[in-house]
Amino acid sequence: MASRLRPVPLPRVTLTPVPDPPYDGEQRGPEPATHGSLALAPADPRPLVWGPPGSVPDERHLRHLGQALAEILTGRRPPETVSDRLTDRAYAELVRAGRMITAGSRPLVGVPRVTQPREGAVEMCVLVHCGERSHVLALRLERRGVQWLCTDFETA
Repeated sequence: MASRLRPVPLPRVTLTPVPDPPYDGEQRGPEPATHGSLALAPADPRPLVWGPPGSVPDERHLRHLGQALAEILTGRRPPETVSDRLTDRAYAELVRAGRMITAGSRPLVGVPRVTQPREGAVEMCVLVHCGERSHVLALRLERRGVQWLCTDFETA
C-alpha cells in the first residue's frame, strides 16, 4: 500500500506592515539611530527585484545564503564556499571574524524576514537555532549588475 504524501507549502517573502500611527495622547519616542548598523526598515510597497527586473525574489536562495553564513560562523564550513556571494570587504570581514557563534549542534536558520530599504538593496534577518541557544544573523545584499552580493553582516 503506497503512502500518500501531502505537498509541503512553499515559504513566501512578505513585506512587513507599517505600524499604526499613535493613538490620541500617545506619543512615540524618537526613531532609533541605525547609522552603521543593519536595521530592518519598515516595508516598502514596491516589490523586491531578484534576477531580471520585475521578477520575484527567491526566498530559498536567501535562506541558503543565511544557512551557509551560519555554518561558517560556527566553524562547520570554510568561508571560501561563499566567496562569490560576498563583496571583497565583507569576505575579508567574514574571514577575520572566524568562529563567532558557539553551537552544540548544526545551526539551522529560520524563515528570513526581508525588506528593501532602497532600490537595489535588500536587508534580511534570520534566526539561527543552535541547540539550546539561538542567535540572530542580519545580512545586507546589494545588486551589482544582475547578481546580489552580501555587503555586510551582523550577528548577535
